[in-house]
Amino acid sequence: MGMTLPQPVQQFFSIGEVCALTDLKPHVLRYWESQFRFLNPAKNRSGNRVYKAREVELIMLVKHLLYTEKFTIDGARQRLDHYRRTGEIKAAAKDAIRFEMVNDVRRSLNEVVQLLDCSRALEAAPPPPPTLTAETTGVRPAELRSPAPTRNQPEEPRAARGNNSHGEEQLSLT
Repeated sequence: MGMTLPQPVQQFFSIGEVCALTDLKPHVLRYWESQFRFLNPAKNRSGNRVYKAREVELIMLVKHLLYTEKFTIDGARQRLDHYRRTGEIKAAAKDAIRFEMVNDVRRSLNEVVQLLDCSRALEAAPPPPPTLTAETTGVRPAELRSPAPTRNQPEEPRAARGNNSHGEEQLSLT
């Protein structure tokens, strides 16, 4: 049994809506209008493009031919003319939409599988080492910050205060 697509309730689409539906950029749609004579959306009173549902289906077919089937623009034009002459254009457009939907579902499922694989890897990973604290080590924090000098480490020189010949206080290192 074949999958049937519900008919869209919306009859007209703005260029932004068409871009969201087809995952194409507006400049691509405008360029395709210059290359495919059947892509000629009407313009509303504001001068904005208004696409019919039928044109959106044809855009999906063009996208399928160019991006998936790897046709050139001229080759896609010829294929579309062939579909039109043989009366297969509507079926080809529906097939292109189904193909795109299946690919979208496949990509989404792959993302879910990757997320599940990552979570399984995290569950299987060994626990992190315990955090060293004063309670677990028995060492007070002050002892951790400034260790006492050992015999191998020379002590740092200390500043000594003294007076110079003018009676001013002077610092010297001893």
